[in-house]
Amino acid sequence: MPPRVNPRTLAVAALVDVVAVIAFAATGRASHGEAVLAGLAITGWPFLVALAVGWLAAFAWRRPLAPIRTGIPIWVITVALGMLLRALSGQGTALAFVIVATLTLGLLLVGWRTIATLVLRRARTRHPE
Repeated sequence: MPPRVNPRTLAVAALVDVVAVIAFAATGRASHGEAVLAGLAITGWPFLVALAVGWLAAFAWRRPLAPIRTGIPIWVITVALGMLLRALSGQGTALAFVIVATLTLGLLLVGWRTIATLVLRRARTRHPE
């Protein structure tokens, strides 16, 4: 049985993931000279829906900060389902975009969890309970 997760930790983890996906979508739009705010919902919704599914599939509320057990499944589902939803909605899924999205979302969704885990582990080592 996983340890009980602080609701604040859970909320922060969810918020960081949402911000990461929105930042990914906004950066992509800006890098192509497109209106960021005007088209953010169009670009971002497939990945935000996929992120929510990833959270459910990974049971992220059990270990929201775990890079491997939670971060990797969320990342894979967010990219795969996000691309599928983009294709079904008539948006582009060019190979270069798939590669950039995979690398960027991996860095963002797994990366912040890795950093958080290392920081928390170091803090526990310095200040044992």
